Amino acid sequence: MAANSQGIQTLLEAEKEAAKVVQKARQYRVQKLKDARSEAAKEIEAYRAQKDEDFKKFEKDHTSQTSSSQTSIDSSTNTQLSDLDKAVDKNKDDVIKKIVERVLASDPKLHVNLKKIEA
Repeated sequence: MAANSQGIQTLLEAEKEAAKVVQKARQYRVQKLKDARSEAAKEIEAYRAQKDEDFKKFEKDHTSQTSSSQTSIDSSTNTQLSDLDKAVDKNKDDVIKKIVERVLASDPKLHVNLKKIEA
């Protein structure tokens, strides 16, 4: 019986050792997953920072082109508006005279479809 008891005791100790090994393996796996997640988060953050920097550079380059184009468009528009204002001031009196002449120069005539009705 002592041999049986000795064998059972050995099996129980082996089972405890196996449980410890399995527990350590689980802890190792969990730790590796945590490490992988944190490493991936760092890589994502670095990639995001790089892309933000690239975007800001692109935006800066193209904003200067847009502002210079806008400046030239604004100056051209202002020039055209001033030319139109000068033309209006120059021709205003002649246009008013022509409009008044057209309004006052009426030649009343009977309509062609009007027929005289005799009573």
